[in-house]
Amino acid sequence: MSQVFNHNSTRLGQGAVFLCAVLWSTSGLFIKLINWDPIVIAGLRSLIAGLFMLTIRFLSARRRMVPFKLRYLWGGGFAYSITMLLFVSANKLTTSANAILLQYSAPVWAALLGWILAKEKPRMVNWISLAMVIGGLCLFFKNGLAGGSSTGNLLALLSGISFGANSVFLRIQKDGNPADALILAHILTFFASIPFLFLHPPSFTIANTTSILFMGVVQLGMASLLFAYGIKRVPVVQAMLTAAIEPILNPVWVLLVTGEKPTIIAMLGGLIIIAAVMVSTIDLSKKTSV
Repeated sequence: MSQVFNHNSTRLGQGAVFLCAVLWSTSGLFIKLINWDPIVIAGLRSLIAGLFMLTIRFLSARRRMVPFKLRYLWGGGFAYSITMLLFVSANKLTTSANAILLQYSAPVWAALLGWILAKEKPRMVNWISLAMVIGGLCLFFKNGLAGGSSTGNLLALLSGISFGANSVFLRIQKDGNPADALILAHILTFFASIPFLFLHPPSFTIANTTSILFMGVVQLGMASLLFAYGIKRVPVVQAMLTAAIEPILNPVWVLLVTGEKPTIIAMLGGLIIIAAVMVSTIDLSKKTSV
């Protein structure tokens, strides 16, 4: 009977991570559709997502505070806030495919930053994965990354590094609540956007308002809850492999709605980066299961 329950729980977990990745993948499309300053988009999206997560937390039966180390809480909050600001800006300056695929190098950067911050020395497979990422990036930057600007590509790459740093801070604080750092990140992102709200006042048309509400509540807020549910029920490697649907679907939505086409060479570089992430994650799963 317990085997049936565990099997069903695993399937539900995989489904939650898959739905989370589908929601994440819509970010590039909606960022393109909203004609606001990118920092304004990031700030208002985080304001809505933060309020949504705080509401769910208040209504939840489990509101008990979890022990945490302040420096890691702030480290994770700052890192994820920077990630969101950079990623939204990158989406405005380069193609959605370039932005998401460059950011998807984050787990490899996490392995390297984990060596520095968490004293976890990378294994040989991590170096192989990094070499694959460098090869993929070389393809991205070939001929100036056709279809996107160099500035946007650089911001996307930096967002991958900061996203990797965020995951390291969360991993160090094993007994804490990751939602705390994410809520803090949303607060920081909103406050960082306040000057831009005055410099570039957003126009709340029906399309803009609907899009930002969807991004805050569903694309960012609800997706986080789905991932938190799924990661408790499936191995990390399975969650990562399932979430790999995000960078594949991200440019698809943009292509279907706006007609923006990623170059073949950029997609090839992205596939190499995704393969590197998978190789590194699978090896980590084998190591922890021994």
